[in-house]
Parts: sequence; structure tokens; C-alpha cells
Amino acid sequence: MKLIIQVPCYNEAETLTIALNALPKHIDGIDEIEYLVIDDGSKDDTERVAREWGVNYIVKQRRNKGLAKGFMKGLDFCLKNGADIIVNTDADNQYVAEDIEKIVRPIIEKKAHIVIGERPIDETEHFSPLKKKLQHFGSWVVRKASGTDIPDAPSGFRAFSRQAALKMYVINEYTYTLETIVQAGQEKMTIMSVPIRTNPELRESRLFKSMGGYVRRSMMTIIRATLVYKPLKFFMTLGLILGGIGAAFYIRYLVFYFMGLGAGHTQGLIFASMMIILGFISIIGGLLGDLFFANRKLLQDIRYRNRKAEFDAACGKDPVEYEDIEIIDVNRDKATQDKETQDKETHKDIPDEKES
Repeated sequence: MKLIIQVPCYNEAETLTIALNALPKHIDGIDEIEYLVIDDGSKDDTERVAREWGVNYIVKQRRNKGLAKGFMKGLDFCLKNGADIIVNTDADNQYVAEDIEKIVRPIIEKKAHIVIGERPIDETEHFSPLKKKLQHFGSWVVRKASGTDIPDAPSGFRAFSRQAALKMYVINEYTYTLETIVQAGQEKMTIMSVPIRTNPELRESRLFKSMGGYVRRSMMTIIRATLVYKPLKFFMTLGLILGGIGAAFYIRYLVFYFMGLGAGHTQGLIFASMMIILGFISIIGGLLGDLFFANRKLLQDIRYRNRKAEFDAACGKDPVEYEDIEIIDVNRDKATQDKETQDKETHKDIPDEKES
């Protein structure tokens, strides 16, 4: 079994050596460990540091394209080079690298497709009280949107099985952490979390410039993922809310009308009509979105099969080995059993030489 540890980087020359030195060289159950650095258009000596350290691969993007794009480039490269398990970690040494064994163990034992490291958020000193609350709130929203039970959704310390990595596709350019959980939940993958440790902060996060920007972009990511993967539920709920508001105002108008006061509440009737029409349009939009989602599922299945055929052929993998199924040929087993029974009966019919 082959593990590739990928480290996305953007101007990480100062901390990259520290992070690489901490990576494990051996894990029980893993035959081979390789290291990949994803240089997302760094302007410092990140590439030189990676070369001097001796990583196996460097994927270099000529310009900065964002964390999500780099993550997907890394997954594709790992799959093409025969990775059975892919671990993603940070170049700032935020996570204790010894815990990589913890997040790959459930995949080795075939208990999960994706494992996410759960940071001790409340005990992390360099997290402000506001950031801690936002981390918990964001994880709660992702749990509701994905139908999973992941306590630390923004954590970038995670492991993917080959099958899970083949199915991943991130639309968002900002981050992959939230969308991949929603996608995994919709694909009915087995996703779990394990407690991990963190190191003292070496530098401030570069993922967002302000707390407000982080909240805004994270919420937009979650909403977009929900619209993509649960359009019927989203628009049906919105339509019922709008329709309910319209119905309430319409009933209010009828009450005034039968009291002989309807002339003074015409604007309420107009508002009620608008809400009911908007609710109806929203429900129609949900139905159309559900049709598009069904088409998307078909395209995703085609994409998965094409990627699997391409990457398995590139690295010589057995195309059936990583399917989440077990094929039992009952007819063959029965034929083998009948043959064994026949051989035993034939052997009984042959007289023993000593007896003869």
C-alpha cells in the first residue's frame, strides 16, 4: 500500500523545512511513503527548499490559483502516481505530523473513505474567542448541509482513500475543506474524524485577511454547495416560507375584507400575491434544479469511471481492486464444490491396494 503526503505551499520557504522534517518515514500497514509539494505560484524559495530537502515530487503552478485548485492538482498527481492513500497537511507545521498515522489507520483498516483530523479548537491558544465560536458554528452548518457528523469541518489535516479521491471535484476556488465534506455526504462515503494535536503557531494564516472576509466566503461556499447538491430541498423550503408569508397576509386581508375594511388594505393583498408567486417560482426552480442535479450525478459517474480508468492504467493498478464491492461467483463456487464432492466419491470407489 502506497501513501503520498501532499503539502500545499504558497511562499512557505521559512517553515517548509520544519514541516517536512516532522513527516513520518514509516507507518505500519504502509509499504511506501512519498512526499509531494504543491507550489502554488510562490515568489520565494519554496521550490528550492523542497528540492534540497529531497521530496519525491513538486507540482509547480506558474501563478497563484488558490488553495482549492492546488489541492485538486495534488490529488490528480497522487492518483496518477499510484497512491492508495493521500494525506493533505499544511506547510506551516500547524498539525503534529505524528498524527498522520491516526488519520490513515481507519482507511488502512477499510473503516472509512475520508478521515479528518479534529483539532482541539477550544484549547488552541492562538485562536481568538471569536474564531473559536465561528469554527464551531461553521462546522455545525456543514454538518447540517452534508448530513455528516464532523466536529471540525475547516480542518485541512485529512486523509483520502483512492476511491474517495477519484470522486472528489471542487468547484470553489477559495477552499476545499467545506465543499469536500458536503460532497462526501451526498456521495454516501464513509467519513469520520479522529482527535489530533496542533503545534504552536509559526505564522498567521494567509487564507483570509479578515474575520469578516473568512465568514463571508465560508458561508458562500456552504450555500453554493447546498444549492449544487440539495437544490430541491433548498428551493422547496424557500418556496414554502415565501408562500406561507403570502398566505398569512392573504388571510389577514380576507379578515379585513369581511369586516368591511378591505379597501384600506389593498397593499397587503398585493404583497400577499407577490409572496405566493415568488414561492411558486422558487418551488419550480427547485424541481428544475433537481433535474439538473440528476444529470450532474450521471456526469459525475462518467467522470469517476474515466478518471479511474486513466489513473489506474497510468500506474498499473487493478481496476477492480479499489471498488467498494465484493463479487461472489456463486455458480463457480457451486461447481467447485460439486467437483470436490465427485472427486471424493470417486476416491472411495477405488479399492485400497492393501485390501486387494
